Amino acid sequence: MELTVDGERFTVTRRAGSPGVYDFDWKSGPNTGYGFMTAVHGGASLERTALEEAARGFLREVDPATGYLAE
Repeated sequence: MELTVDGERFTVTRRAGSPGVYDFDWKSGPNTGYGFMTAVHGGASLERTALEEAARGFLREVDPATGYLAE
């Protein structure tokens, strides 16, 4: 699934063999192949709005100078 959040593009995929786990590839980010994952307890599916919120949370934590999560 393609997802655009606050002008940033992500490709979101459900991780094969891991119910409830989603991988986010940050397509518009400055670092190729960088992204994050999120998981739901019990393997439930996430709705699009929950995926968008996960992406927003990630973006809030990114250091704009490096494009990586702030330490």
